[in-house]
Amino acid sequence: MLNNMRAASETWTGRIVSGLLMGFIVLSFSIFGIGDFFRGFGSNRLASVGNTEISAESFRNAWSTQLQSLSTRLKKNVTNDEARAAGLDRQLLNQLIGEAVIDQHAKQLGLAVSDESINKIVVDSPDFKNSAGQFDRLRFLELLRRGNLTERGYQDEQRKQTLRQEQVEAVAGAMNPPVTMLEMLNRSRNERRSLDYFLLPLSAAGDIAPPTDDELKKYFASRAQNFRAPEYRSLIVLAVHPAALAKPDAISDEAAMKRYDDVKAARFTTPEKRSVQQLPFATEAEAVEASAKIKAGASFDEIVKARDLSDKDVDLGLVEKKALVGDIANVAFSLGEGGVSEPVKNVFGFTLLHVSKIVPALVTPFSEVAADLKREMALVAAVKEADGLREKIEDARSAGKPLVEAAKAVGLNVQEINAIDAAGRDKTGAPVAELADREAVLKAAFASDVGVDNDTISTKDHGTVWFEVAKVEPARANGLDEVKPRVEAAWRDEETAKRLTAKAAELVKQINDGKALEEIAASEGKLEVKHVGDAQRKGAPDLPASVVVQVFNVGIGAAGSALAPDGRIIFKVLGKAVQPLDPASSEAKTLETELRTSMADEVFSQYLAQLQADAGVTINEPMLRQLTGSDSN
Repeated sequence: MLNNMRAASETWTGRIVSGLLMGFIVLSFSIFGIGDFFRGFGSNRLASVGNTEISAESFRNAWSTQLQSLSTRLKKNVTNDEARAAGLDRQLLNQLIGEAVIDQHAKQLGLAVSDESINKIVVDSPDFKNSAGQFDRLRFLELLRRGNLTERGYQDEQRKQTLRQEQVEAVAGAMNPPVTMLEMLNRSRNERRSLDYFLLPLSAAGDIAPPTDDELKKYFASRAQNFRAPEYRSLIVLAVHPAALAKPDAISDEAAMKRYDDVKAARFTTPEKRSVQQLPFATEAEAVEASAKIKAGASFDEIVKARDLSDKDVDLGLVEKKALVGDIANVAFSLGEGGVSEPVKNVFGFTLLHVSKIVPALVTPFSEVAADLKREMALVAAVKEADGLREKIEDARSAGKPLVEAAKAVGLNVQEINAIDAAGRDKTGAPVAELADREAVLKAAFASDVGVDNDTISTKDHGTVWFEVAKVEPARANGLDEVKPRVEAAWRDEETAKRLTAKAAELVKQINDGKALEEIAASEGKLEVKHVGDAQRKGAPDLPASVVVQVFNVGIGAAGSALAPDGRIIFKVLGKAVQPLDPASSEAKTLETELRTSMADEVFSQYLAQLQADAGVTINEPMLRQLTGSDSN
């Protein structure tokens, strides 16, 4: 190509074309910038905050970390769709934008943190200290390695965090809520209401005739999205767990007894303890004199009192031998119960030791721990067996064998799942039973595809899970005939709720017009009236949270209704009481802290919004949808 260009440039026509081409390239650089030209015109830029870019890669890493953390906390696989539905994509992007604009503002203000300050933060961090409470550089480097961070990268991040915190403190670090606001919050938080109520059951809606075909079609057409079939995947799963391989019954009593003898002192023996008192003397002569008096018949307690000392001054407590040091330990644990020692020399002078009580050592017999020891020993052996199986299975997979054949080669069976959705349910809506490491497998399986050679999943019990995606059934719209029973049930539930709500509204009106709640409960089938005398906004005995919320939405003496699991609650608020706020109480301090935090958050949010408005923020929406797995069509 270069030779052709050189040949073309030797003619006037070729020189003109080459000149136009170079002019176009120069013009492109001037318009788009050289950096964007080589980056594909900002193809990696998710958002811009002033002159700061937020890359797609940084968002992708943060998004993955957030989903993994959330899945761990909720103990379920959180999909991209679920996270987006909860608004987590926008929250994360807003967080990154906020951090970027704060970092940018710190530069504009000329704020800086010295290397000495950063080093002190690192050294003082409890995460990097050893058992002696000292900074452990090897531990520091190991934790950085696990987090895929360099030492410089970690220090830079700490510098940013420190500067961000300084700005937060400068803008909103001294918020003191007024007393009036505290009292208002106390009235809202600690108001207690009393009420009478009864449950209006679902049967009060009356008989509901089945829907006509036209009614059902109309209902389904307006809610078809609710009855869509989710994406299903067919999976082949192979799990190797040491616990499943362990065979405690194969461990002999002799082997278990040997293990028992090896660990008996450390695990199954409660050491002897003694109540020890120590009477100190400045000189040996004083100690010898006191010892002679005890030998002559005086008690140890009498000697203690004669020296104007209390039991607390001489008591070392009920201690094990290892809690004492040197000769003190040896002498104290050689005395009989009630015995007093000869003078013992220590670094402060001389002392007499008295043992008032002996608690003998307690050894748990083998018969009580034999079963546990056998399980432990079997599990250790099973871990080694699992390691061997893992190597053989990986060898078979490396040779190109599918998972079913690799499992058969080591004498194991795979679990074949015909259809499972991202929430772990089958096509009937029931949870798929006995799926190994459900959350981890589902997350990985729905991020994979048919024919992909997937990474193994390591489990907390040193096990391994392999999986293959055999088939993918995309999410689709169901026809009415496919989900007719579900549609009919939903229609009936909705119709029942409508009728019950209307009836409850009628009954509430009668109560507010002066009719007694007890009279209405009796007329509706002798329904039981219950009383609650201490309902608070945070909850009330035997009342659902939705009912409690509604109780505080009506006035004193008024009636209301709220949805309950088995119908609707009809209630009447009888009265209220509020405990006055004691400014010195711990509760008042808690309220003050909450308000101060809330006020600071609000002020800083406004500050942040203004910084963003001044800097200018642009977002690449198509890229955001792509990064979070949203349909960009």
